[in-house]
Amino acid sequence: MRLDEYLAFEANERAERRRLAREKDYGILDHLDSFEQRFEAEVSDDAVVGSVSPSIFVGRSNYPSVSTGLLSPVGREDRAAAFRTSAAWYDEGVSIGDVFERRTSLLNANRGIDVNDVGARGGAGVHDAWDGWLGVQREVAIADRPVDVEIGLDGRPDLDFEVGVEDVKTPTGPRASARTAALGENPHVPRPVKKTLEDDDWRAEGAMTYLYRRGFDVYEINTILSAGALGRGANRRLVPTRWSITAVDDTVGQFLRGSIRSNPTIDAIEVHRNEYLGNAFWVVLVPGNWEYELVELKAPGSIWNPDPEAGTYLAAASEGREGRTGYVEETAGAYYAARLGVLEHLDDRGRQAKALVCRHVSDDYWGPVGVWQVREAVRNAFSDEHGTAETFGEAVRGVADHLPISLGRLRRKSTMAAGLQANLAEFS
Repeated sequence: MRLDEYLAFEANERAERRRLAREKDYGILDHLDSFEQRFEAEVSDDAVVGSVSPSIFVGRSNYPSVSTGLLSPVGREDRAAAFRTSAAWYDEGVSIGDVFERRTSLLNANRGIDVNDVGARGGAGVHDAWDGWLGVQREVAIADRPVDVEIGLDGRPDLDFEVGVEDVKTPTGPRASARTAALGENPHVPRPVKKTLEDDDWRAEGAMTYLYRRGFDVYEINTILSAGALGRGANRRLVPTRWSITAVDDTVGQFLRGSIRSNPTIDAIEVHRNEYLGNAFWVVLVPGNWEYELVELKAPGSIWNPDPEAGTYLAAASEGREGRTGYVEETAGAYYAARLGVLEHLDDRGRQAKALVCRHVSDDYWGPVGVWQVREAVRNAFSDEHGTAETFGEAVRGVADHLPISLGRLRRKSTMAAGLQANLAEFS
């Protein structure tokens, strides 16, 4: 489809998606009222009996002294699997309100642990912890379905519906200190996960790519990593959830980058687009050896640029054929999540390309839902019709026409757009 035809088609689709999203978010205040009533009815003073835990959470504040928690839906045990963050949320079409409802419905029963003390003074390390609090947490993390647990609480949980910057990757609902935890069943653990647990000489990076190649998605892998269930024996440590998400995206991305680097390039310049939860993504693929850049545009009044008078905020980060060293500060976890989606697409095609991703965060993005929405939006940007362009310059101009900044400002911020402009003949 020609680029101008593709852009007109996408504009009509975007208008309809925005209308549907607005309709779904009106019920969030009703949810807060009903949740508090359900919470009071379900949670006793000293225990949550017969709860079902779909996931875990490891905090990062004050690392290495961290908070480790079992997450359990209150009064919604029959739907526990739906509360685990996964690619299914995109397929389901959850709204920001839906995410808020699910996250605030999860009780975070937690205990404080110093990751350096686990296994110290002759005690068992994380890799040998199969009993007690750490053992139950690990069993929940490595199971392929929610697990029945009984959690003894130390007092009543606090209801706190404030979602802040610290919660951006995996925000949770009410928190309570936990005294004890016990399994109510024998969890089912997939054979490949058992294999990684049994091999004490397997580095974490190799175990991650092994699980990915065996069909495990990054969501499952980062939970296993977070529980300290990957890596070399006694070196295994609990990993804060926020860090584990980015670590898995980066590790799997590096594996895929190595897989595609000898592939032939794509034949033509392609423009792909997707929009989800107030975030619009443009992906421009250009023939050539692997190169990647993410440019983020955050609208005034959006969650990450709340001042309505501030103007559009720009951030960017990039890498060449050999990748990059060091963590990406300016675009953080979104960089690795978007890169993963592009690399998966190219690997599926058996090709490589240069990739420019532009993310426009509009003021419709009124609450943080987590970096998963970046990953899934880019993954699914390639599932429908795409536009084609004769030159990279034409593609960038077409995208810039639909962004809230000038073409000149985009080129000044984007290393790829500025650099490739000088060599259009190579891509025409």
